[in-house]
Amino acid sequence: MDNCSALHVLLMISIMPGWLGGDFIISKKQHEIRSSEISHRSHLRVRRGWIWSQIFVEEEDPTPRKIGQLKSDYDTGDFTIKYILSGEGASEIFKIDEYTGDIYLSQRLDRELKPFYILQAQAINRSSKQPVEPESEFIIKVQDINDNAPEFINEPYVSSIPEMCPTGTTVIQVTATDADDPMFGNNAKLIYSILEGEPYFSVEPKTGIIVTSWPNMDREARETYLVVVQVKDMLGLTGGYSATTTVTISLMDVNDNGPTFQHNLYTFAISESAPVGTTLGRIMADDGDVGLNAKMNYSLEDLEESSTFTIQTDPDTQEGIVILAQPLDYETKRRFVIAVEAINENIDTRFMSAYEFRDRTTIKITVTNVDEPPIFYETPYNWKVLESAQIGTQVGTVYAKDTDTTNNAIRYSILKSSDTRQMFKIDPSNGTVYVANLLDRETAAWYNLTIDAKENSDEQLSSSVSLDITLLDINDNVPTLSQDYQPYVCEDTQAGELIELISATDADDPVDGHHFYFSMIPDKHINPNFTIRDNQDNTASILARRSTFTHHDRTHYHLPVVIRDSGSPILSSTTTLTIRVCACQPTGHCPSGGVEVSLDVSMQILLGLSVCLIILAVLSTLMLAVRKYKTLRQEKMATQELETVEFSEKILSFAIPDTESTQTVPLRHPRRRERKLCREEVTTSIRMSLRHSHLIGPEDTVFQQFIMDRLAEADEDPYVPPFDCMHTYTFEGTGSVTGSLSSLESAIFDPCMIQTHDAGPHLLPLSPWLGAAADETSF
Repeated sequence: MDNCSALHVLLMISIMPGWLGGDFIISKKQHEIRSSEISHRSHLRVRRGWIWSQIFVEEEDPTPRKIGQLKSDYDTGDFTIKYILSGEGASEIFKIDEYTGDIYLSQRLDRELKPFYILQAQAINRSSKQPVEPESEFIIKVQDINDNAPEFINEPYVSSIPEMCPTGTTVIQVTATDADDPMFGNNAKLIYSILEGEPYFSVEPKTGIIVTSWPNMDREARETYLVVVQVKDMLGLTGGYSATTTVTISLMDVNDNGPTFQHNLYTFAISESAPVGTTLGRIMADDGDVGLNAKMNYSLEDLEESSTFTIQTDPDTQEGIVILAQPLDYETKRRFVIAVEAINENIDTRFMSAYEFRDRTTIKITVTNVDEPPIFYETPYNWKVLESAQIGTQVGTVYAKDTDTTNNAIRYSILKSSDTRQMFKIDPSNGTVYVANLLDRETAAWYNLTIDAKENSDEQLSSSVSLDITLLDINDNVPTLSQDYQPYVCEDTQAGELIELISATDADDPVDGHHFYFSMIPDKHINPNFTIRDNQDNTASILARRSTFTHHDRTHYHLPVVIRDSGSPILSSTTTLTIRVCACQPTGHCPSGGVEVSLDVSMQILLGLSVCLIILAVLSTLMLAVRKYKTLRQEKMATQELETVEFSEKILSFAIPDTESTQTVPLRHPRRRERKLCREEVTTSIRMSLRHSHLIGPEDTVFQQFIMDRLAEADEDPYVPPFDCMHTYTFEGTGSVTGSLSSLESAIFDPCMIQTHDAGPHLLPLSPWLGAAADETSF
């Protein structure tokens, strides 16, 4: 191999590490050409090529400077070769001296934005304008400096671990990155450390894994830890950058605590009148754990063997709720002492023994007194009494008591609405119930009374109880036929043939049921027509004793039936059946209710009914007409009465000659009688007079007073005879030897006959009082 070939090999060996490691870069085309020349044509002369040194540019350096040189091996220094640079950043960032091939940097570079630049170089003969060297690529690499601080990723960091975990338990891994070149120096080599959180936690320097370094950390003592982790580049050496992050570490609860009561005794008070289900209060056992590990159940262990109370766990607060389960009575029991136990639902024996997961305490309950209404010793009361019990019979006694310590007296009464007929009464002091009215089971078989018991106190508390009284039956009703039988016998009936099947009923209700007996009235002569056969089942058969009954001979027969019951005493009744003779149809049916009625008789009856209906209609019409006439007449009289009412109150005044005074005289008038004695009053008065007439005489004071009272009544009544008018003078009579008593004869003139043209102050017409026409008498 000649010297030129050896030079190329050395150059290639020296450049290869830079190509592979990023320190030196040569043109790929030139490398292929020269490798080919070395491999296949080593016996030929190799052409000249490019010569350049390693080109590195330190980032963040703003000083314009020369960074390298490109030179062709044809360049002899006479400036006949022109160098041209193209590619990334040519002429802007990188400039080349076309005579010498020196490369200059004109701007500051940032490796994090662009770590390298690829450029193309050309060498041209100035005179011939021909390339001296083929165009080749080369790389200018930006050299890293430590200008970036490390940064944590995936923040925030939150983790949780069980409490009581051993040392070395992995908690979480933190991760940081550095934008510097990890292949150049220690700029991007990171190391982790703990700033805050020791001695509980530590971190592995290279991986950033946080582990526990304190054994058995207790959540109840401290639940959350904030660990500050620092990361540094350049392996933590001086001059490097650093960053920090905070890791939140929580301890998860485990069941390592049992319930604990804070007090050994809890006291409650409750009224004896509190209803079942009333909450007395709440107790709570503290448990340092949370969630499922803090759930607990409460139970009662009543030291006095009572199930009066229960306890339930509130699922939200884990409190024990004490509840009343049975009614209370202050007079029976006033205090309860009960043991309460609390135990965890989930027991984990890895941390404690089973006994440590429970605790006990005591509750004391005091019952307060309340004035309560009386209490009946029996409820309801059910009594029985015979319906024949007489008034005043004792039925039974109800008993109520005031259970309070005062023990007030009790008064009893029957609620009126429950005994409207007042069939019973009760002794208000002792509660004994008596029969107060006659009983009848057939009218009312039982009574439901409400008995009130009221305390004799200021509050007058009361209570009531139901009293059911059932009336026991006695045989006090006679048996009767169950229905109104209409038996008939056909004319062709044979002896022994059934005429009618009868049954009986009885209002009584015997314990063993009814049993009736049927028979005929005992007689010395046997009934030749019919007989009764008792069927022994509360029915009887009426049988024909003979044959050939004819309607022509006899239309009906009477058959007395005797019915007896089986009660004590035995009661019986007799009912007479009318058995009619009928000309039955072939089927045995008797038309027209058992009596053959001819068509003529039916027509006569129908005609008679029609006439009666017509007469009734005519009479109704006449009655309506008369009533209407009376109504019209009454209306007319009422109208006249209203027209004259203003005159009825007037008084005839007349002047006495030579005097200035006037005298008022009420006129008598037959149509203005306000009251008439009824027939009964008149009859009674006459009877009274006749009854006492033989006992008293004219000189008797009572008799005289009677006459004077009647005379005063007659004088004061202006509506009874004698009337002050000649037209009604006949009412006084003409045959009296004593003469007339009328005041009309006291004058020499008849005022009723005077025709007055001007009545003046002394004369007034009487027509308005009499209802007469204008030409009637006036005075």
